[in-house]
This record gives sequence, structure tokens and C-alpha cells, in this order.
Amino acid sequence: MSVATERTEKTFASLNPATGEVVAEHPVHDGDDVAAAIDRAREASRWWAELGWRERRVRLLNVKGSLARNLNRMAEVIHQETGKPVADAQLETIMAISHLDWAARNAQKVLGPRSVYPGMMAINQKCTLEYQPLGVVGVIGPWNYPIFTPIGSIAYALAAGNAVVFKPSEFTPGVGTYLAELVAGVVPEHPVLQVVTGYGATGAALASSPHIGKLAFTGSAPTARKVMAACAENLTPIVAECGGKDACIVDADADLDAAADAALWGAMSNAGQTCIGVERIYVVDRAYDAFLGKLTDKARELRPGFDREAAYGPITMPGQLDVIERHIKDAIDKGGKAVVGGPESVRKPYVEPVVLTDVPDDSAAVREETFGPTITVHRVASLDEAVEKANRTGYGLAGTIFSGNKSRAMEAARAMRSGMTSINAFAAFAQVAALPFGGVGESGFGRIHGADGLREFARPKAITRQRFATMNLTSFARSEKEMARVLGLINMLHGKRYKR
Repeated sequence: MSVATERTEKTFASLNPATGEVVAEHPVHDGDDVAAAIDRAREASRWWAELGWRERRVRLLNVKGSLARNLNRMAEVIHQETGKPVADAQLETIMAISHLDWAARNAQKVLGPRSVYPGMMAINQKCTLEYQPLGVVGVIGPWNYPIFTPIGSIAYALAAGNAVVFKPSEFTPGVGTYLAELVAGVVPEHPVLQVVTGYGATGAALASSPHIGKLAFTGSAPTARKVMAACAENLTPIVAECGGKDACIVDADADLDAAADAALWGAMSNAGQTCIGVERIYVVDRAYDAFLGKLTDKARELRPGFDREAAYGPITMPGQLDVIERHIKDAIDKGGKAVVGGPESVRKPYVEPVVLTDVPDDSAAVREETFGPTITVHRVASLDEAVEKANRTGYGLAGTIFSGNKSRAMEAARAMRSGMTSINAFAAFAQVAALPFGGVGESGFGRIHGADGLREFARPKAITRQRFATMNLTSFARSEKEMARVLGLINMLHGKRYKR
């Protein structure tokens, strides 16, 4: 079964954040429910691992096909539970499909057994490296991208041979439930993907279980610390993606139309509720005025709403509205200017576009994650200053650079303290399934997506097999003559001097 068996009559409502209407009722799963789901997953994981690479690949490709055929229905669930436009929900699902495809097709290549050269000192050994499943992987997902983000853990964990117990956000439980139903339709024999629904206590029960091999978490840094503490009790490893305060840098010779378009999408799409979204823009002085004019003209055209013509939807989590309003007011109180919108732009449950300039570096709008459709724009003297200011944060998730100079852009991209950087486009790395996704510092650690994402949900296993007998140096019977031969060999192989 795909959804954990309910032992309790307690339920909670999934609400449409735009209308307040109940989308569906879901069970509040307690610790016993979670433990039962994990027990089922342990049995399922053994069966799933024994299927082998080829059979898992076929099953996961069929899951992908099922999701593709039901794309519009999934997008409608996302639309109802998050309020984001249907087209954005469709795009999110398309990206999830591409990651399912990549994980299924590349798991054996990345994780399957391969020979490793042993080196001269162990030339008689046949060396094999392979990656084995962890067993049961727990996934705690977010509400802002309720299928794309968790699929980066779920698809890769399943492809690596694990079973998964998924706790979706209490704001988007229907998305997780529907995904589990699609998987169960393709893999009916065992519940390789189960969903447990509820609030923080449900996630805590999953994190504190001694029977999960790893936990994948997406959420705030404070919550991540609590999850890590729960996992630490059983030495359960964790991969964590904890948000960001990402910057977009615009060089003097950048394509300003393209830069303004990308920065606006990065800041305002999904109502700014994007971990890798643009929250700060640093523009080199020569391009500042022209860029700001283009950005503000485009921003004034945007309108939030729940209808199909709306640019973006409501703020999904009601409590975030207070954070957004506080950041706007703090920026203005400290001398910043609202060139588009202002505090009055917060019209619950929506926030109209807000563009702020001359905002001091010590303001909340610059230092803290806002997670709303607001942006601060800063004038800098050079690309180097832009990078230096972009790095003035404890976060380090992603970044964007627009420049007409390839080498200068690459140098700046490497210098940005982030796990991912896109040049002359916004967040292109998220669309490339082969690239790892994750951050540093307050943005978390570990990686999903790509080969690194597959390895994240497996454990390396090293195996050596002696092919023929030779000198046995790990024996009390070794002779001085054998040691002398070895010392001579070491000197020959490693003792020479190297010239610069």
C-alpha cells in the first residue's frame, strides 16, 4: 500500500491558500504509524534490491511514463495546494519527470560494480568497487516545489535500490499521496514508496527511527538542526537543503534585457517562494540605471492571483506574510527606497511585486531569507565588488551571473560561495539532471541529482580478491630480504625529484 495505514481518526485539512477552501482531508500519522510504514519499507527494500538494476530501471521508467500521462492531474493538485499557476505546476512536474528518467537510466552506470587499478604494491589483487543500497531512506519534503524537490531524493534513492518513506509538507500532502499512488500502480508487489502525512511530530518520528539508512530533508536551517539532532541519536546520516539568500550579478557588458527578464523571474516566480530564487541583485555602476529601468518596467506588469492570467500565486504559508512585510518595512526604515510597490503590496494572501534600492547591507531584506516576491538592487563599482558582496552571507545555495565576457564570468562563478551558479540564465543547473544540486553553509550539505545524488543514497563497498601469491608483507613470517626489495621498489617509484 502506498499510504501508511491509519491507526487514528485524527485528520487535518489541506487548504487552497488562495481561497481558503479545503482541498482534501489527510490522516495525522503518529509514531506508531511511521514505525509500521518503516517496517513495511524494510521488507520492500530487500525485494526491490534483489530485483536488480535492469528490472528497477524498467519499473522506474514506467513510473516516469505514468507521471507523464497524468501530468495535468498532478499539476492541478499542485495548483490547488500551493496556489501557483497551472503552467508553473506543469513545468515543475516536467522537471520531475526528467529527473526520474535520468536516475533510472544512469543508476547502474554510476553505482554498478567496476574494477579499480590496484597499484604496483598490490598488483596481485583484483579490486572491485560497487555501491550498495542503504535499505530505507526517509524523505521530508517542502511545500514550495512539492514534487520537483522531493523527487530529487525519491527517484535517486529508488534507483539506487532503496525503499522510501516520504513525509510531504502538511501544506501539500495531496501531491505526495498522488505520487505514491502512481508508483504503487506500477510497482504493486511491495510498497517501495510510502507516504506518511501530518505535522512536525510525524517528521520527527521518521527522523528519529533507528531503521532508516539516511534522511533527506528540505526546509529551514533551524528545523534542519532539530532534524539532525534527532538523526544523531542513531548516527543516521542526513542530506539537507536549507534555503538561501541567492544573488544575481549583472556585469557592465551584460545583455540587460536578458538579465532583467531572468532576474525578475528568479525573484518573482512562485511568489518568490524559491530556495534558489534571486533575492539580491548587484549591478556594476555603468549598467545600473539602464538595468533598473528595465527591471522596474517589467515588474510593474506582474499581477498575482489564482486565475490563469496571473503571473504568480499567493503566499502558500500564511506566516510568511509577516516576514515579508517586516523585511520591506525594515529596508525602508533604514533608508532604502521602494521603486516598485512597498509595504502596501502585502495584500493577504498575495504580495504584489516589490523592488527596493539603496537598502543598507545590515537590513533584514539583505541578510535574511525573505521568501517572497521582493528584490533588493545594489550598485557596485566592479564585478569583484559584486562577488564580494554576494558572498556576505551565511547561505551558499545558488547564484546567477550575467556578463558578456566568458572568462570573467567563469572566474566570478567560481568565486561565488555557492553550490551552483548559472551564467547568462537563471537556475539552468536545476534543469540538468546530470548536475548535483545542493549548497554550503546555512544552505545545507550533501547533494541530490546527478551521479553525486545517486551515490548519496548508497554506500560504497570495496572488495579485493588475491589473484596469485607474492610477497606477504602483512605476516610475521616476512623476511628482511623481502622488506629490502620493497624499500627499493618504493624508492624507484616514489623517490625521484620532480621539476617545476
